[in-house]
Amino acid sequence: MHDRYENPLCSRYASDVMQELFSPDRKFKTWRQLWIALAETERELGLPVSAEQIAELKAHADTINYEAAERHEARVRHDVMAHVHAYGDQCPSARGIIHLGATSCYVGDNTDLILMAEGLKLLRSRILAVIRSLSAFAARTRDLPTLGFTHFQPAQPVTVGKRATLWIQDLMLDLDDLDHVLGSFRLLGSKGTTGTQASFLALFGGDHEKVKELDRRVAARLGFAAVFAVTGQTYPRKMDSRVLGVLSGIAQSAHKFSNDLRLLQHLKEVEEPFGKDQIGSSAMAYKRNPMRSERVAALARHVIANSLNPAITAAGQWFERTLDDSANKRIAIPEAFLAVDAVLLLYRSIAEGLVVYPTVILRHLRDELPFMATENILMEAVKRGGDRQALHEKIRQYSMEAGRRIKEDGQPNDLLERIGADPAFALSAQDLDRLLDPTDYIGRAPEQVDEFLTGQVEPLLAFNPESVVMEEPRV
Repeated sequence: MHDRYENPLCSRYASDVMQELFSPDRKFKTWRQLWIALAETERELGLPVSAEQIAELKAHADTINYEAAERHEARVRHDVMAHVHAYGDQCPSARGIIHLGATSCYVGDNTDLILMAEGLKLLRSRILAVIRSLSAFAARTRDLPTLGFTHFQPAQPVTVGKRATLWIQDLMLDLDDLDHVLGSFRLLGSKGTTGTQASFLALFGGDHEKVKELDRRVAARLGFAAVFAVTGQTYPRKMDSRVLGVLSGIAQSAHKFSNDLRLLQHLKEVEEPFGKDQIGSSAMAYKRNPMRSERVAALARHVIANSLNPAITAAGQWFERTLDDSANKRIAIPEAFLAVDAVLLLYRSIAEGLVVYPTVILRHLRDELPFMATENILMEAVKRGGDRQALHEKIRQYSMEAGRRIKEDGQPNDLLERIGADPAFALSAQDLDRLLDPTDYIGRAPEQVDEFLTGQVEPLLAFNPESVVMEEPRV
């Protein structure tokens, strides 16, 4: 249909696997898994739930009768009860025990937690894939000198590979945050309408131990080691804020990378891959716009802004629950996962195909290196008998004159010619040229790359072998 709004995150950007994770089908199938887990555990703990009823529930776990659910929802105006009735239509003998003792949040909230945990695991593999690609790039360019920038003004040289380690380190910090939050995940469990478990306590005739065991066993059946010890009707909405805080952090790192790369592409030093038939501009045929990096920035900005949604929701909850979270969560959380998924797919496609232009990099270095080499020139001239203070003043004057010539007249940097023509320095053109080897000004950059990759990145990647196929960006 072309006459209705469609979410571009689905039609253009996010992967099929992430879309399937947050699809209605996955949600409602997870609801049924939760109802089955509840029924099985209630049977184990002595409630009148038969094996035949459970078998019937399992037989229809993945065959959801959506039309029936829609009819029921139009009548009862409640999505969970609509699906309880629809499931009961398929499982007539089990109809009476579906959702026994539970409230809507038993399926809704537990499902949200399950899907967010799965989403974080998928994004974790995506981050590792980007780190893997950037690490190979950093290793290849570990000792390639390039002009460093502070305030986007020329500064002391670094190497291309050293700059890439900064991008990697940001992602590793994101991975630390993700692992911390994922490690703290637990289910809501079976808490009832205000979190007191009163309905389950009544079902089990006041047996507190069985109620606690119900919580533990249901969580274990869904692959979780723990449940929240205390809740209202819902799990703490702080969890949503924490999760989207992690996704915002990933977006921040990707946006920073896209900034750097777009500036480098303007300088013609490093650029993102550009397809053979790709069109950069509909009007200017010569253009090679950094389309992928720009898309990273655009989607990352959406994630960063969107991370305020769960923060405000968590702040605005009333007592044991209020329903002004629901509509917001339905949009904010899936969109954050879909957008970060797209960002990381783009990021990796860029990192895999980065194009470096060493000749341009060297030219830019040589344009600025005479200014940066003045301290070494001064020391060498002093060794040859010069007066340090007098030579320092000469260098200051020559630097000002050379800088003015560059900016006002558009002429090349002639600082070295000025110094070489002054007998006070006693340095020939060859002497000065030797003092302009870029590798003399990059400090420990190559060694830092090696130490970072071997000491931190390689152990991480070795411990986390690639576990998911990385799709190409969709557009």
